[in-house]
Amino acid sequence: MSVVVRTAAEGAATWAMGSLFEHLVSGEESGGALGVSVVTQPPGLAAPLHVHTHEAEAFYLLEGTMSYRAAEETYALSAGSFIYLPAGIPHSFQITGDVPVKFLGLCVPGGLMKLYDEVGIPATEHRLPGTDGQSMEVEIPRWNEVAPRYGLKVL
Repeated sequence: MSVVVRTAAEGAATWAMGSLFEHLVSGEESGGALGVSVVTQPPGLAAPLHVHTHEAEAFYLLEGTMSYRAAEETYALSAGSFIYLPAGIPHSFQITGDVPVKFLGLCVPGGLMKLYDEVGIPATEHRLPGTDGQSMEVEIPRWNEVAPRYGLKVL
């Protein structure tokens, strides 16, 4: 392992779920300890109720708003909000408002970000995908195939 330093828009990026995942440090670069990405997601995007059996996740919102369900509680998150989710906690979210949300996404241990790389495609630019991204018709079967290997279960 070595020190990892990245400036804005310098690292590899992936388009998945109609979103941009800008990798700051990968599990490989951190010896498996940590994965960190800056994630940008469009208004209205929602994730179904799911659980990660291998990783804890944390999010720090930089811009935008989202509704986040964790276990039986629902939280309204906005810029400056932080949420930590231990492994095994069922959760879902929806991007609210009229602007994209941007957040710092962390996972411990660091393997989860590889899931987005495997399901998505390399981003050609550090922006939300347009017609150059994958359609959900192409991506959803990939999620169903790949997610179980990463301990992700849709409930």
